[in-house]
Parts: sequence; structure tokens; C-alpha cells
Amino acid sequence: MLVLAVFKAAAAPLQSFSPSPFLSSPSLIRRRSRRRRGTRAMPFSSSAVFQSPPSVSATSGEELNGSASALQSFRLNESTFLASLMPKKEIGADRFLESHPHYDGRGALIAIFDSGVDPAAAGLQVTSDGKPKIVDILDCTGSGDIDTTKVVKANEDGYITGGSGAPLVINPSWKNPSGEWHIGYKLIYELFTDTLTSRLKKERKKKWDERNQEAISEALKQLNEFDQKHAKVEEISLKRVREDLQIKVDFLRKQADSYDDRGPVIDAVVWNDGDVWRVALDTQSLEDDDSELGKLADFIPLTNYRIERKYGIFSKLDACSFVTNVYDEGNILSIVTDCSPHGTHVAGIATAFHPQEPLLNGVAPGAQLISCKIGDTRLGSMETGTGLTRALIAAVEHKCDLINMSYGEPTLLPDYGRFIDLVNEVVDKHHLIFISSAGNSGPALSTVGAPGGTSSSIIGIGAYVSPAMAAGAHCVVEPPSEGLEYTWSSRGPTIDGDLGVCLSAPGGAVAPVPTWTLQRRMLMNGTSMASPSACGGVALLISAMKAEGIPVSPYSVRKALENTTVPVGDLPEDTLSTGRGLMQVDSAHEYIQRSKNLPCVWYRVKINQSGKTTPTFRGIYLRESSECRQTTEWTVQVEPRFHEEASKLEELVPFEECIQLYTSNNLVARAPEYLLLTHNGRTFNIVVDPTNLNEGMHYHEVYGMDCKAPWRGPLFRVPITITKPTVLKDRNPVVAVTGIPFSPGLIERRFIEVPCAASWAEATMRTSGFDTPRRFFVDTVQLCPLKRPIKWESVVTFSCPSLKSFTFPVKGGQTLELAIAQFWSSGIGSHEATIVDFEIRFHGINTNKEEVVLDGSEAPIRIDAKALLSSEKLVPVANLNKIRIPYRPVDSNLRPLPTNRDKLPSGKQILALTLTYKFKLEDGAEVKPHVPLLNNRIYDNKFESQFYVISDSNKQVYEMGDVYPNSVKLPKGDYTLQLYIRHENVQYLEKMKQLVLFIERKLEEKEFIRLNFFSQPDGPIMGNGGFKSSTLVPGEMEAFYVGPPTKDKLPKNCPAGSVLLGAISYGKFSLGVKKKSQNPQERPVSYQISYVMPPNKFDEDKGKDSSTCSKSVSERLEEEVRDAKIRLLSSLKQSTEEERSAWKELATSLKSEYPKYTPLLAKILEGLLSRSPSEDKISYNEEVINAADEVIESIDKDELAKYFSVKADPEDDDAEKIKKKMELTRDQLAEALYQKGLALAEIASLKVEKAPVDSEAGSTKDSERTTEKSVPESHDASDTFEQNFKELKKWVDVKSSKYAMLLMLHEKRCGRLGTALEVLNNMIQDDSDPPKKKLYDLKISLLDEIGWTHVTSYERRWMYVRFPASLPLF
Repeated sequence: MLVLAVFKAAAAPLQSFSPSPFLSSPSLIRRRSRRRRGTRAMPFSSSAVFQSPPSVSATSGEELNGSASALQSFRLNESTFLASLMPKKEIGADRFLESHPHYDGRGALIAIFDSGVDPAAAGLQVTSDGKPKIVDILDCTGSGDIDTTKVVKANEDGYITGGSGAPLVINPSWKNPSGEWHIGYKLIYELFTDTLTSRLKKERKKKWDERNQEAISEALKQLNEFDQKHAKVEEISLKRVREDLQIKVDFLRKQADSYDDRGPVIDAVVWNDGDVWRVALDTQSLEDDDSELGKLADFIPLTNYRIERKYGIFSKLDACSFVTNVYDEGNILSIVTDCSPHGTHVAGIATAFHPQEPLLNGVAPGAQLISCKIGDTRLGSMETGTGLTRALIAAVEHKCDLINMSYGEPTLLPDYGRFIDLVNEVVDKHHLIFISSAGNSGPALSTVGAPGGTSSSIIGIGAYVSPAMAAGAHCVVEPPSEGLEYTWSSRGPTIDGDLGVCLSAPGGAVAPVPTWTLQRRMLMNGTSMASPSACGGVALLISAMKAEGIPVSPYSVRKALENTTVPVGDLPEDTLSTGRGLMQVDSAHEYIQRSKNLPCVWYRVKINQSGKTTPTFRGIYLRESSECRQTTEWTVQVEPRFHEEASKLEELVPFEECIQLYTSNNLVARAPEYLLLTHNGRTFNIVVDPTNLNEGMHYHEVYGMDCKAPWRGPLFRVPITITKPTVLKDRNPVVAVTGIPFSPGLIERRFIEVPCAASWAEATMRTSGFDTPRRFFVDTVQLCPLKRPIKWESVVTFSCPSLKSFTFPVKGGQTLELAIAQFWSSGIGSHEATIVDFEIRFHGINTNKEEVVLDGSEAPIRIDAKALLSSEKLVPVANLNKIRIPYRPVDSNLRPLPTNRDKLPSGKQILALTLTYKFKLEDGAEVKPHVPLLNNRIYDNKFESQFYVISDSNKQVYEMGDVYPNSVKLPKGDYTLQLYIRHENVQYLEKMKQLVLFIERKLEEKEFIRLNFFSQPDGPIMGNGGFKSSTLVPGEMEAFYVGPPTKDKLPKNCPAGSVLLGAISYGKFSLGVKKKSQNPQERPVSYQISYVMPPNKFDEDKGKDSSTCSKSVSERLEEEVRDAKIRLLSSLKQSTEEERSAWKELATSLKSEYPKYTPLLAKILEGLLSRSPSEDKISYNEEVINAADEVIESIDKDELAKYFSVKADPEDDDAEKIKKKMELTRDQLAEALYQKGLALAEIASLKVEKAPVDSEAGSTKDSERTTEKSVPESHDASDTFEQNFKELKKWVDVKSSKYAMLLMLHEKRCGRLGTALEVLNNMIQDDSDPPKKKLYDLKISLLDEIGWTHVTSYERRWMYVRFPASLPLF
């Protein structure tokens, strides 16, 4: 997901430590003394951390002191204000460019992995030396892909029929040697962001409302004229005319209320001009929905962006630019748009060039870039595995130097997963430098996100704000006197002990944004902005290295960056917030120049606790109380890592370094003094003794220096983080922190060992002593193995001194970090400190079952509960609110992907497995797919990608998703879910061909099953011994039972093996006044409870015949033979002429054998209707009429009418059998009359087509039997239709959906088009199956006939949603 900060939001500070820079004076950006309380941890020893001789510094102390002073200056003039909007001074980029103006990024190529970059945005057209700024623009997600496999040829007039069905004019000047045109179409809103779509919808609805109001006015005028003409309406015919006029008015008013614009459709045409693939789009519908012909011929053809670097704009209305790329020999067209302003903003920070406004230039205005869109428009802007992999492929193919990725999320396993494996290959083998944001989940520790903060091969960047940025970009009244880390910037270490944040850079800027935002620039802040700032700085270094002939290596560049930073903060623990500190481009350049002849080596550090081979760590992280109470020994393995192409004889064999080991505190961490390191690596042991440390956070390091070249600084580091928790004594469940004075940006941390018996905590926060409002972040974090960090967070604002309360779940026995931070810009300008008192009281009810599983039997489950901390009210509540049904695939398709964008740098082609699942909903419901193996993991997943599409039988797509499935409301019906999985290894995909998928259906609130509790094991059956509540005394156990749901409460249509899911809770709030709730999830803490659906009840009456048969054996045999012959007739196919002839012959034979037998005649009529109409449709319909007449004539209507006039005895078995027979006969009669009426109407329509009558008669546009227009016809034919319709009305309700088509035709023939439209709408809404296309075709025909063109256009656009030609590409 985007590591995107809040637009125009400020952020917070955290003290941060970094070792003295090796090419600079150890001058620090000093903190005010009152801020030093921020982390309450022991500082480093007073001796120099790395003992680096000051004589080797390449930059004088005066220069650095001057730069530090400059950073602290926040009084702005116009030029410094503009410079603060795009900060560069903070990282030394301005000083570097003053000294080396031509090293401004020239020669550096950056891949921007983000939401897409707008080529029309300000400052992104050319570089400082006149080269194209954007080399290529790619949609790596496939969200803009269009299927263009369909090929057509133009007719003699130069027309083709587009993918949408619209006629398109081909420009005769377009060169196309083959004459073949690939066609496809796209709903334009599928390419736009939600923000842009919302704007367009408002603008388009305004125009639509104007036209709809005109139509309403005209309809009201006709109604008023009728009322004036007919003062008193008594005749039925006049009443119906008036009803029809009123219905038209009501329809238009309802249409305005239900209006849902799905956007225009654009046609796409792709062809090969003999040299390249060309693309043209018809965007006419964006500006004029009523045009007969589009503007395809006026479009200036585009080709793949990298070839000509041209882009288009859809229309002036949207102002959205796009580019095109063609794949797979013209069969796939990719239309590339951005899915948020984020990517353009990021690209602008790194590389924007404004020749007229140089102060607003990006950090590296001479650098070029490629845009790799990894945010999927279909998912809002979420990244996908497909997008990430294709982006890496593109970065290698274009020979990029740098990658910037401002995306990420939490992970359960650091430095693990398919994407991480590919990144390691890209960095190690192809020398790309990968820079990424660390995350915006601070201020608590261990909140860095993947991949930026958790991956060894990626440089993770934290977000820094300087006084100038605060004064300029954030417009604060009184900026801080020194720079600091934003409050929300994520902190390390990772759960395996690595530092997490590598460096810091300015985390806010006013940078270019896409043109569709209708502005040139925008303020954003976040580590998303810090990452491109750092990336631009590295691009300056690469520009210098290439110009000076220094080989570019991610290893040497990273080492230069880390060893030349300016520390932010004066406490060792600040390193976990800011990494090594604020990067300095000029100092890093000097370091690179000095080390250019040294081998390019990275030192991989692997750590194990002595005596254990697993798990492996990248640092030492002692967090739990037990770890901090004893001395531990750790084995550290240092492995020099060379690039893959390194020469074994010339580089690997000679490599040998004498390493001197240092420790920041010998009392805490002891290590050997020296180490001889060769290519094969070396291990050594570290002894860590935290026993004498005070409670709180402590950070130390063991690091190795080159004995022969100490100026190089640390070659490797072993980070040691110790968070020694407070241990509660004597079962005291209360922790209080009182009288803490807070200032802007201050962070207080407390580490508490949560009592083993605790499961939730209730906290109060009281503030006092301040004037202006104060904003605080309150976070808690706990770490558990193989879990994402358990984080609770709250952002609270105190407008005046007051008290607020919180409740949050906790994990007993694990260390809890409580981080309280005053937002960095909150309270600025006020000189009053905020006094905070914070109290946490732990609660807990322990049970013998963390997760309760009811096995489907009648037996209850016993639960033992006890409270060990204090007395607790035991009030169990449980309910089941969703059902999870398992499915296996009905089909699987494994294939290699056809395009080069899916070929890995290693040359392997990626494979795709598509699994098809079918499921049915008997009623509308909210459902969510669930794939336990794959869901909820992007970066820490060894499978590259997953994506699913849910569609109905019409191919209408209801939902798309990937790693994080969404709930979607579906109407009743049959559905298909296609799951798409990618990997290069065919064996892995073969194992997944029978992958189990769950459809999780949310029950309606009225269907929720509330479970009962009992004090006796027989309670569920006997109905006694109910358990409501009790008070748990510390140390005493209480037992009770939770019963299974009663069988009458179980949802219908749930197969055996399905699982009902819900929640169970045991305690209640004790803090403050809380409303009584029967929802377990509104209680302090809840746990999962499930019930396995048992086998369905055996139907004892099934197969039994309650009545005795009075017929003889011969009579029964004759009936069985007759019915068998009829079944045979029904089973015969009629797809060929030979089969139709055989069917007809058998039907004729049976009619002669069983004349006047209604069930046979009804089957014959049914067989005729199932056959496709012949070319002579009039003859076919006449045949239908004859068959219907035979059914009608076979029925004694008088006897039928007489029967239904008398009420039958429901308790008489014989009477019940007669009733069923009579109802069947009536239904057969009604069906015959209905089909006869349809046939009569179609014959009349077909005759008019052949012999047109006067000009008032319109011919039908649709060959469907039910889509003819209202036309004059002979008096006899009209009489026949009306007589038939009147006869049908005698037997059934013609308003029912089954027979409403004939009613609609009747109203239409009578000229009451509004009433006909109302009947048709009711049919569409009442249809139990997915609506049939012919009904919507007929609706459009009626709207056309009425003359409401704006509604017609609206319905036609919806046809592309309801009835797409095919499912979208993955």
C-alpha cells in the first residue's frame, strides 16, 4: 500500500542518534535539553564512538558547523521560502551542486515504482541538459490492459465496427499494410482515480440533470394539457391514458434519484504500420454522448511510449494524460494512467527541472526516469505482486541505476519473500541501488514496514523536517529551533534486530502533481517524500561517479551514505528513529572519491544465539523481561558479498582485511578485539549483559573498522537493542506515569511486561497546564513470533485540560511498549508545556480455550475461567455472524505468459495458473473470498502474485481483489470466481490446482445466532441451568458451558463441512460508563468461535408414497410407457436438420397415439420453443401458434373454471392430488396462451418489416421475438392478439414476471409506452436470475420510441457493465 502521508499534514519528532560522520566533524544537530527526555534511555559513553582520527576528515568542522547553523535558521525571505518547498539544503545537495553544477543527475536513470507518473506534469518534460525526462512509462499491474485479440477489416467506405459496437471511421492516411485492425474497448472510469471520477461524475450529472429536467417539464406539460382537456375522467381508456402520462413523469423523477454514471466507453484500435504498432482511441463519448460517429479518425496515433515519447489527453473535461503500450503482437493494449498523484509527486521531488524556477527543482534535475506503475487502479492504488515483479523486470531491461519505491506495509517475516528474492538478484547481479520509504507507522519502535525498512538489500529512509520546512512548506507560526524526525515516521528495529531505518531525508515537499488535479503542485509529507529526496541525492552521486569514471556499486554507495551522515539527536537511541542520520551528498561524494580503488564489497551479518542454529537474526534485540535478566552469548557471522560478476582470482582470492572490533559500551556488549576477514567470511562471538541496565530503551553497537584505513568508518555493524521492561510486582495490575512535561515533538516511551494473566488494558490520560489545543499520538506495540507487530494506536486532541480514556487488547507475558508523543507541530508558538498523567490498569480473564470450536454435535464445550490480577465480572457473550463454505476449483488452466514484460532477468518465463470456482447464492448476501494460503501477505509471500475476479453468468464483474479480499454485496444467482496465481516454478503451481477457497458470507443481523451458556452439561438439551454472569475472585476458577446453536437457527443451504464463525468474549469494561452490548467485538477483547455444520437431517418421508394406487397393473404400465415416450421426446436434440426431422416425426407419431393428451402437447410446444428459429420466422411463429392452439383445445376450460370456483378440502388426500393436476393444467393453458400471444405479436412485426406501412409505423431494430416496436396491423390480427390476451387474463395475473412480457406488448400496442416501460422495469427487477440482455434491449427500444435520448444513452453505457463481451484481463 502507499506509504503516503496525510496531505498538508504536519508530523512529529523523535530524537535520533547517528555515529560521527567519517568525513566531517562530529558536530551534532543539538536538541533542547527538555527534549532529551524523549526516550529515557542510557546514553553512549562519553568517548568517541568510532575513535576515528579527526585528521582524516575531508570537510572542516567550520563548514559543518556553518551548515548546522543554516539548518537551524528558519527566518525566511522569498528565495528561502521557495527553497523550503523543495528542500535540498538539508542533505547538502545545494552545496554539492554549487561545487559540481554538471553532476546534477546527468547520466543517472531512476525507476520510479509508484502509482504512475504524469508526463504532462510541471517539470517532468526535459532534463537540465535537454534530454527527455521520462524515458518510459509502464503500467506493470495490467489495470489498464484491453483485450484486442478481435481483428476486423474496414468496409469499402472505410468504416469498421469497434469493440463497443459503434461504427468508426478509419483515417485513410493511416498506414496499415495488412488491413487488419485489432479492436477493443474500455470504460473510461476504469482508468481514472476515484477523485477524478468523482469530479467528472458531478460535472456530467449536472448536464444530465438539465436534460432530464427538460424531459420532466415536457412530460408534465403533456399531463397538464390532458387534465385541462378532460376535466372529469371516467372512461377506463382515458384513465389508463392519464396513468400512462403520470407514469412517465414518475419514471423520470425516479431516474434522477437512481442515476449512477458508469462513465463513457472509449473504443481502441491497434494496428501495425509496417514498422511499429500504432494505437488510436475514440474519445468522442467523453464530450458528446449522442454522436452517431466517433472521432477516431481525428486521433493522432500513438505507439509504445519509449519509442516516440508521446502522450495523449482524453479530453479537456478530465485533463488526464495517458500513454499507450502494445504487447503480444497487438493482442494486448495497455493504456497507462496514474492511480493517484503520489507517483508524480515522488518523481518531482527526485528529478523535476524548472528552468524558470530553479529553486523548485527536484534534487537531481539532470536525472532521467522510467515510471513503473505498481499501484493497481482496480484496487484503488494498492500494489500487486504482478506490478512489483514486472517493475523489477523493466528496471533491469532499461539498465536503470536507481529504484525508488514509496510503498510498503507491515510484515510478519522481515527480509523474506518472492519480491525480496528478486530484489536481492537485481541489487547483487545488476548493480541497481534500491531506495524505499521506511513507513509512516511511528512513533513506536519496530514499526518499520516492508520492503523499505525490513530488507537488507534496500536502503530504508526515515522522514525528517527542518525548521525551514516547518516555516515554509508547513506554514507553522513558530518553527522548531532544530530539525527532527516527523512523529509518524516509522522506527526500528526490525523484529530480527536490524536497524530498520538506514538514513533520513526531508519528508515533505511541494512538488508537481498530475494535470487532472487542476493544479501544478501540492504539499505532501511522509516517508514517501523522504525516499525520493534521498534517491535524488544518490542520483547526484551516480552522476559524479560516472563522470569521474568510478564504478557504480550499491555496496560502495550505501557505505558512503551511512558513514557520512549528520546525526539527528544526541542520544544513542535516536539511531532507531533516524537511522545513521541525515544524509549528506557532498560528504558522501568525498568518501566515494577516496574509496574508489577499494573493492566493492557488502558485509552481510548473520547472528544466532550460541548453541542454536535457528532462527537467524540480523541484529540482537532483547525485548522480553526474561531476556534482560541474564547474560547471553551470540555467534556473529560476517560474510563479504561481492557482485556476481566479480573475478574469483582477481577479487575474491586476494580479499583479506584486518578488522578491529569496537563496542559502544564494554559493560553491555563484549567482543574480540581483532578479526581477520577473508572472502569466505568469519565468525566471532559477542557477550551481551543487560542485567545492570536501568529499565527503558538502550541502543548499543559492535562494529568493525579497517585497521589499515580507519577513515572508512565501520565496515559492518551489529545493532544491539535492549528494551528492559518494568516488571509489575505483587500482581499489581496498575502502571502510572505522572507529571511528564511535553513539548512539541517529545516522545515518552515506557516498556512494561504485561502480566501473564492480562488480556486487555484500560488507560486514562489526563492533561493540564496548557493554553492552545494539543495533539498526541498514543501507540502500543507488542511483538510475537511469526506475527505482524500487534499495534494499537490512537490520535487524540485535547482542546483544553481534560481526561480521556482508552481500552486496548494486550498479550499476556509479552513486553508492551507505550509510546506517547506530542505531535511535532502541535503547541508550536506556545511556551507552556503540557503536563500529562497516564495510568494503565491491566485486566484479564483466562480460559482454557483461546479459540472455541463446536464440532457440530449437540454437546456443549466446557470453558474454565479465572482471573489472576483482580476481581473481574464474568459476563460471557457469543454469537455467530458469518458462514464460510469451502470450494474446490471446477477448472484449472496453467500456461506460460506470452509477453516479455513477464520474462525474468534470468530469462525464465513466468507461468500463470487460473483456477475457476463456481458458487450460488439463494438470496442476496455480502460475501468475501478467502484463500488461507495466500491472503494478507504481499512481501512475505513466496508466491509472486494473486488476483481474483467475481462475475455472474452475464460476465458482469462485481468485484476484483488480491491479497486483501473485500466484502461485496451480491444479488441472488450463480457466480464464477477466477483466481489468478503467478510463479516461475511449474511444480509449485501444479500443487495448487486443487487449492481450497472459502466463500465467507455475512449473515443478516436478524440471522445472527446468539449462543447460550449453561452451568450444566445437559443444559442445551434439558433447557435448564442457564449461566448469565459471575464475579471471578483472583485465583479461583469457574467453569461453564457454551452450547451449540439450535438446529432451527442454522442458516439454510449450507452444506456439511461449512463453518459458522463468530466471536466470544468473557469480560466487560470497568472504566467509565459503557452501554450494554451483546456484540462480543464491542467488549474489551474477543476470540474466535466456530461451529462445524453437521450432515443434513435425513428426510424420512423421502421416497414414500402416502396414497395407494387404485389403477390396475396394465393401466399403470400403459401410463409409464406413455410418460417414457414423452421423456424421450423431451431429451432429443434439435441442433441439426436431421435431428429436427427425427423430433418432428416422433412428435407426430405420439400425437396420433395420444391425441388431446395435454402434457404431450405442452412438451411439443416446449420443444418448438427450445429450437432456434429458422430463416422463415413467420412460418416458425405460425408453427408455434398451431402448437399452442392444440394445447388450448385439449383443455376443457369450463371444467377448469368450475374447479377453481370451488375451494378444495386441504385435508382430503385425493382432493390434493386433483388440485395439483388442475394447477398443472392451468399452467399449461396459460403458457400456451402466453407463447401464442408472443408469436402473434412477432408475426405482425415481421409482416410490417416486409411491407412497410404509413410513415407513422416504425420497423423493429431487433430480431428478438420480444423486441418489436409498436406498429399498425390488420384489424383481424389485432383482434386475435387482444382476444388471446383477454383469455390469458382469466387464468393468471399478467402482471407477474412470468407473463408480464405479454402485458408490456399489450400496453405498447395500445400506445401506452410509459406503462409498457413500467411493466418492463418490474420484470427486470423481479427476475430471479441475472437480467437477460433482451429485456434491456427492449427497454432501450422503448426509451428511443418515447424520445428520451439522455436516458437511452445512460442505459446503453450500462450495457457494457451488465453484459461485457468478455471478462477483463488479469
